[in-house]
Amino acid sequence: MSASGPTGAPSRRAEWWIWAALAALMAIIAVATALSWAGRVSLPATAPPVLGEVPAFALTERSGAAVTRADLDGRPWVADFIFTRCTGMCPVLSARMAEVRGRAAAAGLSAHFVSFSVDPTHDTPAVLQAYAERFGAGEDWWFLTGTRQALYDLLGAGFHLSVAERSPEAVAAEGGELITHSDRFVLVDAAGRIRGYYHGTDAETVPVLLRDLAALQAEAS
Repeated sequence: MSASGPTGAPSRRAEWWIWAALAALMAIIAVATALSWAGRVSLPATAPPVLGEVPAFALTERSGAAVTRADLDGRPWVADFIFTRCTGMCPVLSARMAEVRGRAAAAGLSAHFVSFSVDPTHDTPAVLQAYAERFGAGEDWWFLTGTRQALYDLLGAGFHLSVAERSPEAVAAEGGELITHSDRFVLVDAAGRIRGYYHGTDAETVPVLLRDLAALQAEAS
């Protein structure tokens, strides 16, 4: 008897339900897979290129401990540049750094986070300690100060970023901050080489930076 006869209709209906059930199962699997990867970091096709090298430095951490660049070797790190009297972008940069740090930990990425003060005369270790507490900084997030010459040389010649002081008279007349400086986050690999620059005030920075950080971790392993 042909499939179009009276006994063929139930067979076709059964076949349709089987395929419908399979389609629903595949959809469920796809959604579950997407959700399971939602918190993970996608890797780029290649690790970011080498853009330079951070030179040796000797500075002081908010804890009072002496810190050199060699103390950061061994795992990637993310740097930014702030000062505690800043009322403009610096709080935004520090909040963004806290976000990067939290999301890196959630993704299983191991890194240091380093904030360099561009106002070292004011930003003593004690002042930096109070500032760090505002953003929940842990032991993996260092706040460094030192001499003005050492920090400005490092920022300009080492990281190739700009910084400039303004007179109190200019600030009073024109507004703005006492110090103008770059908003960049800098990604540095485990060997002290610069591997990326990112706008720290841009929310879109976070997933891109995390992706590149994951690539450096994969590269090291």
